[in-house]
Parts: sequence; C-alpha cells; structure tokens
Amino acid sequence: MKKVLYISTLILLIISFYSCNQVKNPSVEETIAREVWTAQEANDWYVQHQWLRGSNFIPSSAINQLEMWQEDTFDAETIDRELGFAGSIGFNSMRVYLHHLAWQIDPDGFKNRINDYLEIADNHGISTMFVIFDDCWNPTYEAGMQPEPKPGIHNSGWLRDPGDSIYINPNMITNLESYVKDILTTFGDDKRIVLWDLYNEPGNSGYGNKSMPLLEKVFTWGREVNPSQPLSSGVWSWNLKEISEFQLANSDVITYHNYGSAENHQSMIDTLRTLTEKPLICTEYMARTRNSTFQNTMPILKSENIGAYNWGLVAGKTNTIYAWDTPITDGSEPSVWFHDIFRKDGTPYSKEEVELIRSLTGKSN
Repeated sequence: MKKVLYISTLILLIISFYSCNQVKNPSVEETIAREVWTAQEANDWYVQHQWLRGSNFIPSSAINQLEMWQEDTFDAETIDRELGFAGSIGFNSMRVYLHHLAWQIDPDGFKNRINDYLEIADNHGISTMFVIFDDCWNPTYEAGMQPEPKPGIHNSGWLRDPGDSIYINPNMITNLESYVKDILTTFGDDKRIVLWDLYNEPGNSGYGNKSMPLLEKVFTWGREVNPSQPLSSGVWSWNLKEISEFQLANSDVITYHNYGSAENHQSMIDTLRTLTEKPLICTEYMARTRNSTFQNTMPILKSENIGAYNWGLVAGKTNTIYAWDTPITDGSEPSVWFHDIFRKDGTPYSKEEVELIRSLTGKSN
C-alpha cells in the first residue's frame, strides 16, 4: 500500500512540475487573431466618417515609395504644399504607399517620418489610408538614390513590395512579419489613419496565385495586432477568382478598383452589393483616356455613399499624366492627362474638373 501511495505521489509531482513549467514558458504562448468584422461592425465604423474623398498621393518630388520615405529625400515642404492643394478642393483623405525597405534600413526614422506625414495631413484636415504591400510595376529595388524618371513613361520608377525578392529569398517572410506588426502596433490606435490597405493588387505583374500566401499572411498578421482601424485589400481583377474571393471574405470593409466607364463602374458596384452588405470604398479610379473621369464617376460614388480615391494629385516624377500603354518618349505633355489634378504650382489641369469636385465636396472657392 505504501508503495502504491509513493508511486501515485511521484506521478502527481511529475505532472505538477511539467504543468508549471508549461505555464511559465512564454515560447508556447500564441497570439490569437481576431475575427473579420461583421457587416454590422463595418457599417457602424463607416457612419462615423464623412464621405471619404481624395487621391492616391505621392509628392511630385518623389518617383517612388522609397524616394518619398527615405531620410535624405523625405520632402515635408512639398508634402505640405501639395496636401494644401487637396484641401482646397475639399478632399479629406489620401491613400499613401509605404515600403518595407525604408523601414528595414531605418525603423525608427521611418516611423518618425510617418508621424511627420500624418501631422502635416491632419493639419489640412486629411486622414490617411496606408498601403502595405504592392504587386505593381518594377520587381526589384535598392535603398539610396532612386533613378530619374524615364521621359513619357508612366510610373517608370514605381516599386513592387516585396516584389521578386520574396521568391528569391523566402526567408525574408520573417522580416516582413516584423515590419507589418511594428507599423500596425505603432500606429494601430492613431485617429489620423482611417484604414490599412494591406496589399495592393495582389497577383498583378503575372504573379497570379503566387501572391496568395503573402496575402493570407498579411491579413493574419494584421488581425493578430488588431488595430482599431479596419483592414482591407482592394478587389481589382475578377479573373483572379481565388484572390478576389479571399479579399471579399477577409476585408473588414470592402475596397475595390475600377478604371472603366461610368456604366462599367456602376455594374461593378451592383455586383459588389450582391456579394456583401459591408461599406464600399473605391481606392482607385479616374483614367481620362479610358472614359473614367471625375465628371462621369465621382457623382455616382457620392450618390452611392462610396469612398472615392482617384489616382494622382499633382503631376510629378511618377509621370502618371501619361497613360499605362501609351508612352510619349520625347516627354512632351499629352493632350489629355491620364491621371492627376494639379500642376506643381497648384494650377489645375482642368478648371471645370476642379469646380465639379468642389461642388461635390461642398468646398467653396
């Protein structure tokens, strides 16, 4: 009997010792990712905001995200002046791209510059939607001085993020996770930020479903951090069925791109309304030579209570006055601008457009 009691006591001690060590071991603790917002939660958030209207913004002095955010070329003066142009026509929000390499080479400096940008924008009454990853344009990148624009070539220096690097060096995923979580943790309760656009046009540049693993991971990382702002990724190509379905199922509010005519845009809105009861925000539109204009599209977005972010504010080094597929190699000005609203001195490309925008935003001259 004593032997049985001894063995039983020994077993209990071993179990107790093992359990205590498990509790004290932080390596077994797991971060729980929150659920995707319900339609009710999304709509409760949306009604707290005025009609969101603005542009995709990069200062005219920057050719790409690195030139915007690196210490030597962060141009607060130009940012301040050009966001003033935006405020003058009643815009109240901007969509702005980040780049992980700017964080990697200088995390604290990068975050300080983000804060500086947010302070400037807020002073103009402008909120910010930040974009984390991007599958568009140039596949590789380097820190330091960025190239000069190629004459007449649309977005000749724009950078993907992470681009081809993730396929060349899959181990960089650890660094990308640290980047995303650091930015979302640092600014996750910042009232100046309206939304996190986690991945711009995943699957573009021929990547297709190769982009799915990173798209899935960035949503998981975002929900683990659980910022107060919503998380989203814009539907942009119905041909990428798996990616589009994932974006719709995992976005807290629904964002999308449309560069088609008014009829095409309305059709996309109608389709999205059948797929979701969540608020809609158009994060890219307005390509004049493709019949996506302020005149025929912005009134629809206002009447439908859909957030409206056109591509481009001030014509500059990104060369987005030139169309995607129509280069003008001598660099002369196109007869019809593809994107953008203002010249560098604040003169509008079209006074009629600016008058329309002011009428829709309620901004007097």
